[in-house]
Amino acid sequence: MKNEITLKAIFLGIILSIVLSAAMAYLGLYAGMTISASIPAAIVSMGILRLFRNSNILENNIVQTAASAGESLAAGVIFTLPALLLIGYWENVDYWEVTKIAMVGGLLGVLFTVPLRRALILKAQLKFPEGVATAAVLKTGHESDVEKSSKSLKMIGLSALIGGIVKFGDLGLSIWSSAIGGAVAIRGAIFGMGSTLSPSLISVGYIVGRNIGILAFSGGLISWAVAIPIYSYLNGYEGSAWDAAGIIWNTKIRYLGVGAMVVGGIWSVIQLAKPLVESIQLSLKTLKEDSDSIPLEERDLPINYVFIGILVLLIPISFTYFNIIPSWGAAITLSFVMCIFGFLFSAVAAYMAGVVGSSNNPISGVTIATILFSSLLIVTFFNTESSEGAAAAILIGAVVCCAAAIGGDNLQDLKTGNIVGATPWKQQLMQLVGVISSAMTLGIVLILLHEAYGIGGSDLPAPQAVLMTNVAKGVFAGDLEWGMIYAGAVIGVLIILLDQYQLRRGADFRVPILAVAIGIYLPIELTFPIFIGGMLNHYAGKTASQKGKDNGLLLAAGLITGEALMAILIAVPLFFDKNYWPSYGLPEPFADIVGVAILACILIGLYRTASK
Repeated sequence: MKNEITLKAIFLGIILSIVLSAAMAYLGLYAGMTISASIPAAIVSMGILRLFRNSNILENNIVQTAASAGESLAAGVIFTLPALLLIGYWENVDYWEVTKIAMVGGLLGVLFTVPLRRALILKAQLKFPEGVATAAVLKTGHESDVEKSSKSLKMIGLSALIGGIVKFGDLGLSIWSSAIGGAVAIRGAIFGMGSTLSPSLISVGYIVGRNIGILAFSGGLISWAVAIPIYSYLNGYEGSAWDAAGIIWNTKIRYLGVGAMVVGGIWSVIQLAKPLVESIQLSLKTLKEDSDSIPLEERDLPINYVFIGILVLLIPISFTYFNIIPSWGAAITLSFVMCIFGFLFSAVAAYMAGVVGSSNNPISGVTIATILFSSLLIVTFFNTESSEGAAAAILIGAVVCCAAAIGGDNLQDLKTGNIVGATPWKQQLMQLVGVISSAMTLGIVLILLHEAYGIGGSDLPAPQAVLMTNVAKGVFAGDLEWGMIYAGAVIGVLIILLDQYQLRRGADFRVPILAVAIGIYLPIELTFPIFIGGMLNHYAGKTASQKGKDNGLLLAAGLITGEALMAILIAVPLFFDKNYWPSYGLPEPFADIVGVAILACILIGLYRTASK
């Protein structure tokens, strides 16, 4: 029998979990999106484990299971907790509060999804595309020679170095432009377009593929080519067209995305009603079965311990809510609201990971729905100050967001384990290890990034956290853009109807509501490079061998990792001296030309690598 959980696997899993969570924390604050780290974690751990005489595919799988938990938990944290800074509830990042919320939310995410494994992986036979891809990488690495594995590691290392150098020139030394954009006014209607010059966003688009890239950019066009022109034509604007477009989008149009994401989150729960009931029934049935009669490769963490663990984790959360709203009735009520939403939306995220992959996890939509409902609940039933009520709603959303992020990752990793013959309960145990290790470091990363760049500023716009802030504050202040939210909800319903039409036609190109909704909400500068990356994947894939596709994926993963880690390294001295890095900015328009030229070279290199 091959060893799975070993001392070196635990140690390596913890290290990679910390590194990947730090990298994805930056990417999420910068771009509003994260990507699954299972494949990069599998490849890196594979190369390191080869240095040891006795290593195997199951041990490799255990390492990537723990490591990918860090990436997922980072998404849950940075999408929500920075909102506490933005509403003024925190003056500075509270390390212990970040650690507690991240740890409790992540642990709940693991426990919530233990009962779902059999229904979603064994019975529903969902695809889990990234889980299958990770399993393929693991099998290939352990069946091929050492030379091939070394080449893969060198490719990731080289692309990470390129991504890091580009980020240093852009963010550290400010030599060239980080984004370009412009707008024109035609008879009072503003039409704008722009793009960041970021290799990581091109790489995100390459990894998520053509369909998601098109849908995210389509959502951006709904905002920037339809909604902003109509709004500016009817209401007028002040200042330059480009500045006015940004103001209109930020204060009005982005709430179309809020409405669409709320509808998308509700629709996801409706779709999951039947699988959820079946999952719970299957889990309760295992309590009556003799554990010895269940094959080793089918054993989960005992369901009775899972229920006990969930109840125990509600205790520290109740104290957190009590500190905000000093009423035990309110604290206990909010804790159970969080628990219900956490389970439902962890299941949604797990199901969506099975359909479209963990990188397309709908945690934004479900978190917004949670914060919106929680805010309305607190306003209606509890007498509290607006800042405190908004903070309570965001903290409910934060736990749910962390749980949902881990939920999707957990099921994806369990699918990988199912393919390579791993033991489920051991993977679930390593998910807990990954959650704890990354939770203890994410607070430090947030403190460092906030002190260096300022979360919510131009360098780290934190689009998701800004959205959570606006929703919570808007409910309590009574000035939420309900008209735009209702309009976005109507758009969401129309998109769902279009997707159902595509389903009945048997079309390959589907229109998942949350992919379009996130595009409506994100700035056009972010969705455009994601679209370019997705199309590059499509056209390169037409002529590529499987080796070319794998190499393209490795190159993209390396660019993302290198750029994100460099941003964190740049932030270290800025923590002590805001003016540490000198500026060598090129004059206009040379700064734009150089930035575009560098990105074009990376695009060509990625295309050639992937199309061979």
